Amino acid sequence: MKTAVIIIFDDFTDIDVFLPWDLLNRVKAFVPDFTVKIIGTGSVHTSSTGIDLATHASIELCSTADLVVVASGKGTRTLIKDNEFLSRIHLDPDRQVICSLCTGSLILAALGHLKGLSATTYPTAFDLLRSYEVDVIENESLVIQGNIATAAECLAAIELMSWAIGKLFGEDISSNVLATVTPNGKTISV
Repeated sequence: MKTAVIIIFDDFTDIDVFLPWDLLNRVKAFVPDFTVKIIGTGSVHTSSTGIDLATHASIELCSTADLVVVASGKGTRTLIKDNEFLSRIHLDPDRQVICSLCTGSLILAALGHLKGLSATTYPTAFDLLRSYEVDVIENESLVIQGNIATAAECLAAIELMSWAIGKLFGEDISSNVLATVTPNGKTISV
C-alpha cells in the first residue's frame, strides 16, 4: 500500500490543500490500496480564511509516506524559524516523492532539501527562498529536481499532482485522474 500525506499548519492556503487532497483521492478509483492523509502538529489547523481542518495523524507520519506534499500559506514564514516544528519533519528524497506548493518550498529549504538546487515558489517569496542558497526559477510553474518538485501559484497544483501521481503510479494513472477533472471539450496538458 502506498501513502500520501499533506502537511498543514495554521494559516495554510485553502486551495493548496484541498486541490491536492481531491486529486490524490481520485487515484483510489484506479489504485484502491492508496491512502491519503492530512497531517500536522495539532489535531486541528485553521486556514488563512478561517476553515478549521482536522488532521488524520501527527506530522511525524511524513517520514514513512511515499508522497509528501507541503502546503503553502502565511504560516510558512513563522514555521521556517520554528526549530521544534522543523525537527519533527524527516524526509528522504532518495525514497520519497516530495512536493511543495508555493511557499511550502520555504519549509523544504529550511530543512536543507533545496540547497544548491533549482526551485520555485510564490512570487512574493522569491528573495526569501534565494536566501537558502536555492536557484529560484521565476518563470516556471513547476520545477523538478529528482524526486523533489516545487510549484508556484495555486493552480500549478494540477501540474504538481499530475507529476507526483505519474511518479508513483505511472503516466496512465495520472492521465486518468486528470481526465476526471478536465472540463468537457478541453485538454489539460502537463
